[in-house]
Amino acid sequence: MIHLLYLLALLLCVAPLIPGLLGVVLPAASWLPPLGLNSPSAVAWQQLLSWPGLGESIALSLFTGLGSTLLALLFTFFILRRYWDTPQWRRLENTLSPMLALPHVAFAIGFALLFAPTGWFFRLLAASGLNTDNAINVVQDPYGIGLLIVLAIKETPFLLLMSIGVLQQLQVKRLLAVSTSLGCTHHESWHKVILPLWLPKMRLPLLAVAAYGLSVVDIALFLGPQRPSTFAIQVWHWFNEPDLQLLPRAAAGALLLLAITLSVLLGLRGLEWLLVRGTRAWQLNGPTASTYCGLVSTSHAVNGRYNGAGSPQTLHPALITRLRGCATALRRRIPLFAPFVLIPLLVIPTLLVWSFAQRWRFPDLLPSRYSFRFWEQELEPLLTLTGHSMLLALGSGLIALVLTIGCLEYKQRYHRAIPYWILAIPLVTPQLSLLFGIQVATYWVPGQHFGLWVFWSHLFFVFPYLYLSLEGAWRSYDVRLDQCSRSLGKTAWQTWWQVKRPIVQPAILMGLAVGISVSLAQYLPTQMLGAGRISTITTEAVALASGQDRRVMAIYGLLQGLLPLLFFGLAVFINRRTSRYSSPYSSQGHGPSDTSSTHSGSHHANDTVRG
Repeated sequence: MIHLLYLLALLLCVAPLIPGLLGVVLPAASWLPPLGLNSPSAVAWQQLLSWPGLGESIALSLFTGLGSTLLALLFTFFILRRYWDTPQWRRLENTLSPMLALPHVAFAIGFALLFAPTGWFFRLLAASGLNTDNAINVVQDPYGIGLLIVLAIKETPFLLLMSIGVLQQLQVKRLLAVSTSLGCTHHESWHKVILPLWLPKMRLPLLAVAAYGLSVVDIALFLGPQRPSTFAIQVWHWFNEPDLQLLPRAAAGALLLLAITLSVLLGLRGLEWLLVRGTRAWQLNGPTASTYCGLVSTSHAVNGRYNGAGSPQTLHPALITRLRGCATALRRRIPLFAPFVLIPLLVIPTLLVWSFAQRWRFPDLLPSRYSFRFWEQELEPLLTLTGHSMLLALGSGLIALVLTIGCLEYKQRYHRAIPYWILAIPLVTPQLSLLFGIQVATYWVPGQHFGLWVFWSHLFFVFPYLYLSLEGAWRSYDVRLDQCSRSLGKTAWQTWWQVKRPIVQPAILMGLAVGISVSLAQYLPTQMLGAGRISTITTEAVALASGQDRRVMAIYGLLQGLLPLLFFGLAVFINRRTSRYSSPYSSQGHGPSDTSSTHSGSHHANDTVRG
């Protein structure tokens, strides 16, 4: 049975990579026999390179995708350096899971309603007496600043949660104690000791964030620049051209997008080498003289002021104490991570208010009239779309869970596993490029099986997330428990169900919630392989966010954001209700690190088991 599950996983979740690659390379060479293109040529590349605005679109993609990745990385490191292993970190850690459970589309819709020219932010400014006529609009701005901010804010909690397991393995407290005993300051210890150890272990999450930022389509459709748009959006428009003879140009664009993404990933790998290996001499030279000079200058700046002759004039001690107290209070009241917590927390209330608003004039802070009319008129399509979304999410999540458990059991028993670089391909490859090839490959299959292809595509993208979420729990499991159970006369199935299952159950439930949330957030697989015939909450939310009524847009965004939160909350509730009765191992999952597995794509789900 385990052999069969392992082979099915390879067939369903790994084999599509081959037609995905060939299906984009061959059409890019203008070889597509179903359209009558039987001889390879470079016409598609000529059409691509001659398209006006190509350079601007690529530059926008690099600015928004690479810029948001670097910003998220910097924010993550600064937050970890400031708050790791502090009481503030405990509070922040408890908010990471709901922030990650909120899908990108729902977050982007809420962000647009918050920071649009008539959003809550500008309403507050107008209520304060400020003139908002010439204020900067970050929704569909020509430079992509709004898209960059949304990606950076949404990906920072993901990188923070990825860092929990990494820093726990590094034993940061011991490293800081040793470096401090050698004379390094707190910041110097993080820069010279923690950063070179933390950054290589964050390679896969960072590359996944960069690949998503460069190739994002759904939120860029209504939040990013339009003329010119990002390169991924332009390729998406080419793909939807009614003239099928222009399909090779879209294939060439998808292949170019893949090449750009791979180049950026290589560049990030080079940046990692520069920070970790290229500065080795600086890391090993111990405390620098600038540290002492910085402390001296800071002390002079705080404890004295210079008169005209340049000599310090000591401030009154009571004033110094008061200034320090004010600075500490300000730092505590407005923590560094405030924007990454407050903005996501405001999204759901914003969507909720807009969904019931009937009349909301600017600059009123709240609607003057409320109505259920928009919910009533959308109730029937909402039920249908929710049914489609739940069917795809539950089906793909459960099947991916069975295949993942089979692969992990196969790995534990036979010490053979799917290579990580294969699992990483769906995570770090632009979805647009990969799905284009898979869709072209489906043209060779007779008949119209759109539902089957959509379900398969969801399974294809859910499986690697589930595998990486559960792999840690299986790796930390003590196989001697199985040996002891078998020696007492239990069968293999009884051993798994009665001994192993209670220990790994928290990770299984959280992993299933991860898989369901990943499926619920899929836009491109549903649109491309479904040919527009399969609609879900996500596809409808993106379509409505492109210019329909804000109230209807808020309804779909609210529902799209609440569904993943429902499954994560259900998983947490079941784990808390059952872990105390399961085993002493699973009862350890109620510490601060318990949330480290409740996120999309986390490969540290073992923290839920080990605590």
